[in-house]
Amino acid sequence: MAQAQIPTFKLVLVGDGGTGKTTFVKRHLTGEFEKKYIATLGVEVHPLSFSTNFGTICFNVWDTAGQEKFGGLRDGYYIQGQCGIIMFDVTSRITYKNVPNWHRDLERVCENIPIVLCGNKVDVKERKVKTGAVTFNRKKNLPYFEISAKSNYNFEKPFLWLARKLVGNHDLDFVAAPALAPAEAHVDPELMKQYEEELKKAEAVPLPEEDDEL
Repeated sequence: MAQAQIPTFKLVLVGDGGTGKTTFVKRHLTGEFEKKYIATLGVEVHPLSFSTNFGTICFNVWDTAGQEKFGGLRDGYYIQGQCGIIMFDVTSRITYKNVPNWHRDLERVCENIPIVLCGNKVDVKERKVKTGAVTFNRKKNLPYFEISAKSNYNFEKPFLWLARKLVGNHDLDFVAAPALAPAEAHVDPELMKQYEEELKKAEAVPLPEEDDEL
């Protein structure tokens, strides 16, 4: 019997160098094991599979492999992207300041694709970008997740949101946890609770009028 095609989506992962994009994709062990390298673009593609209540779904996550350090990424990186994750590092203000540039590049090539904003490294106590200061997602109506790649905290959240959006079904759920690399850092549950509360509060506050960051 022929195997049913697993729905597979090209996910473009962007953000400044050093924000933890590679660490993030490499947490998912099968994606690390089955990755392919596209030499012409200098890109690694990691197939990350998730078991859902509607069967398996796979994201082919395109990781820049450091190309972004030389300026913008070539259009070939974005072409036919079906969804995106923009990542910044909560311990580095400049990486958040550059989010609008990444969003602009992504939108220019891939119009109207679902995009998620992720603030990585929330395991680090000395965060520079406070939860309440993250407003870009609200201006552009994007979901925002605080994650810690090294501790696997909220790892599946961006993928679940994108999967629901791409499949067009809000009842979709992940039914089994993906095989993830053992945590290399640990988050303080009390602090995470505090961040989640700050996020809820921030979302209830009207956006400031001036668009100083755009």
